[in-house]
Amino acid sequence: MPSLDHFFSEWAGRTPGQARSLDRAAALLTTLGLSDERTPVLGVVGSKGKGSTATVAAATLSAAGARTVLVTGPSFRGYRERVRVDGTSVTDAELDALGARIEAARETLPEHGGYLAPSGLFLVAGLLKAREIGADVCVLEAGMGGHRDELRVIGPEVVALGMVFAEHVGVLGDTVSEIAEEKTRVAGERTRALVGLPQRPEVTPVVERTLSEVTAGRVSPEIVDPDLPGTEPPAALRPPGLSAASGVLGVAAGDRLLDLLGRAPAPIGRLHRVLGTLNLPARLSEHPVPGSATARALVDSAIDRVGVATALARAHDLWGGVDHVLLCLPDHKDVSGAIDALGGTPVTAVRLPEAHLRFDHDLPARWDRIDAEKLTPEFVASLGDRVLVLGTVYFTGRMTEVLDAPTDRLFDPR
Repeated sequence: MPSLDHFFSEWAGRTPGQARSLDRAAALLTTLGLSDERTPVLGVVGSKGKGSTATVAAATLSAAGARTVLVTGPSFRGYRERVRVDGTSVTDAELDALGARIEAARETLPEHGGYLAPSGLFLVAGLLKAREIGADVCVLEAGMGGHRDELRVIGPEVVALGMVFAEHVGVLGDTVSEIAEEKTRVAGERTRALVGLPQRPEVTPVVERTLSEVTAGRVSPEIVDPDLPGTEPPAALRPPGLSAASGVLGVAAGDRLLDLLGRAPAPIGRLHRVLGTLNLPARLSEHPVPGSATARALVDSAIDRVGVATALARAHDLWGGVDHVLLCLPDHKDVSGAIDALGGTPVTAVRLPEAHLRFDHDLPARWDRIDAEKLTPEFVASLGDRVLVLGTVYFTGRMTEVLDAPTDRLFDPR
């Protein structure tokens, strides 16, 4: 296992009320020589689907022959998955070496009232890896924010903006429009294009106005509509369920960066071949249950009524029905919506051990309960041959470990 102190030490040592410091992040980039000369960046923001968009964008760029570093979060089975080269995770030793270089630079920084956030430090690690290997492009997934995210300090040349909705209300803003403004502000002086999905009517003018403001009128949103005939990729090569639109956005954003760099897009046959190898863990991904000859699990990071209903429909399409659902939703997610969507399906509610998460929402008396630490392949198999696993990314990432799911390679660029 790599040493993670380099990425988490300042966050772990933060004091009550202390905030992440983008000024400190900017100083770190300068110290590492990443402020002026760095690999071109495609940055991905949105309320959900960022990981799928970033992965498809990276696959699109790699299919075109561009050596690509991808940074996503959170990880599934190990932190090395946060940084990938052409779709494959760096090794533990490589992540350790990147962390050590960040730590050496961090120690030279003056004291500051804020801390360096782990998510931002993984973005820095991706930029370092790109420079180390002479990569052509970086695809960087933002955390929950935009304006307050280290990706804004890095300054993406292309921004991919996914759907914006009422996720993180009260954290990023009090309305969907305020959240949209926050996320659009990841763009800045370096930004030459923003490619986005169609937004809700109240969001569209906010994105247009904010983008014009932060780019001094140079950039206007470029909208890609997944429903238009002939939009790439074809339906069969898009991620399943609600992630389908993220696949369209990823291809469009990747092609836009190639165009800005004066590089040709991938031949359509090669693009389709690479997209045909996509592995998107915990995004309606199906896995055999270890030790069982018949049991299978369908894992999805659904957190609301629509996501749960979509996952149920996918399971019925694949299997013809569901024997049991494992559901892990803390109280701040749409627990009521999930209860309604699941109806009379047998459910076991899972509690995570993290102290900051609350699991006090009233649940149907017929549901079983279990602590996440007790989940084993044997327990999953005992629930039936068709088990639907739903919940937050931290839970579904834990379940990829339980199921021994392959997570190191997201696509094959060859």
